[in-house]
Amino acid sequence: MGEVFAGRYELVDPIGRGGAGEVWRAWDRRRRRYVAAKVLQQSDAHTLLRFVREQALRIDHPHVLAPMSWAADDDKVLFTMDVVSGGSLAHLIGDYGPLPPHFVCILLDQLLSGLAAVHAEDVVHRDIKPANLLLEATGTGRPHLRLSDFGVAMRKGEPRLTDTNLVMGTPGYFAPEQLLGEEPDFPADLFAVGLVALYLLTGRKPDAEALVERFGKHGVPNAPDEVPAPLWDVVAHLLQPDPAMRFRTAVGARKALAAAVELLGEPAGEQGAPDAGERIEVFDQLGPLPPGFGPDGPERPEAGAQAKAQAEPPAEPADFVLAPPRPAYPPTRPYEVPPARPGPPAKVAVPVLLVALLCLAVGVWALRAS
Repeated sequence: MGEVFAGRYELVDPIGRGGAGEVWRAWDRRRRRYVAAKVLQQSDAHTLLRFVREQALRIDHPHVLAPMSWAADDDKVLFTMDVVSGGSLAHLIGDYGPLPPHFVCILLDQLLSGLAAVHAEDVVHRDIKPANLLLEATGTGRPHLRLSDFGVAMRKGEPRLTDTNLVMGTPGYFAPEQLLGEEPDFPADLFAVGLVALYLLTGRKPDAEALVERFGKHGVPNAPDEVPAPLWDVVAHLLQPDPAMRFRTAVGARKALAAAVELLGEPAGEQGAPDAGERIEVFDQLGPLPPGFGPDGPERPEAGAQAKAQAEPPAEPADFVLAPPRPAYPPTRPYEVPPARPGPPAKVAVPVLLVALLCLAVGVWALRAS
C-alpha cells in the first residue's frame, strides 16, 4: 500500500509533474474515490503562497479542472482535483498531427467556455498552453476538454508575488504586452488561445514573435493552407498584437467562433472529421492501477484470500476405512492357563476306581468288627 497523507489520501502512483510539484493518483479515504493529488514541498515562501492561491480557487465548471480540497502533513502540502486520464492536447497532436477544423472548433468552444468562467471570477490564467489543456478519455466520441494548472494564475488587482520585470508563464505563449511587463489581463489569455488554435490546426508550434512581426508589418496575413477562411478570421482576431484590437472577453470570442462554425457547414461525423479520414481516439493515458489497488480502492488482503477461496472448487470426498478405536491405556497381558496333563484312558480308570471303592468299604467293615 502507498504512503497515507494526512490520514486521508493514500498516494498510489505518480502520473505527472506540475510547475511546483509532483502529481499523484491518490485514494481519498473519506470520499471513497480516486483523485489527482498535487504534492508540494514547502521549500520557500513564494512557492507556498502560489500554492495557497491555487488551492483557494473554487470554480465549478465542466471545462475547468480546479482544486477540490487540500491537506498539510509535516513539510508537505497537497491539493486534490478530479483524475483526468486522456492526456493533454500536446499528446493528441503528437499522436495525430493536425486536427480536422470541426474537431478543433469543438475544443476551442470548450476552452473558451471554461475560460469565460475563470474570467468571471476576475482570474487571469497566464499559462494557457496545450500541455495544460487536458482531455477526458472519451474514446472516439465527442472530446471533453478541461483547463488545468492555475499555479501562476492571479486575480486582477492582487499584488504580484514576483518582480514586475519577471514574466510568468511558458515561453512561446506570451502575449506581446506580457513581455513588456504590463499587468496581467484577460486579452493576454485570449492571445494564448489563438496560439493554441493555430497549433491544433497546423500540427506545429507557432512562432509567436514572427506572427507579431508579420501582423505589425503587413496586417492580418493570409490564412494558412490548413485553416478555413471563416475560422482564420476568428484566430487572427485572437492573435492581434494590440490587445485593444483583440476580443475583449472569452464570451465574445466564443460567439464569433459559433458564427464561423455556421459558415463551415455541418460536420460529416460526430467528431467533425470527414468520414473517409482517420477517427481520433482519446484513450486512457494513465494505464492500469498498480498491484494492491482496484477500481473500488485498495484491496484488503483478507478480501483477496476470501475471493480466492470462493473461486476454488470444493475438494472431492476421499475414500477411507474407519479404524477401530484405540484404548486409552495399553491392555493387560492375558493370563494363560497351562494345559491339563493327560490322564489314563476311560477303560482303565473306571475299574481302578471300583477296586479302590471296594477296598475302602472292606476297611470300614473291619474297623467296626474289631
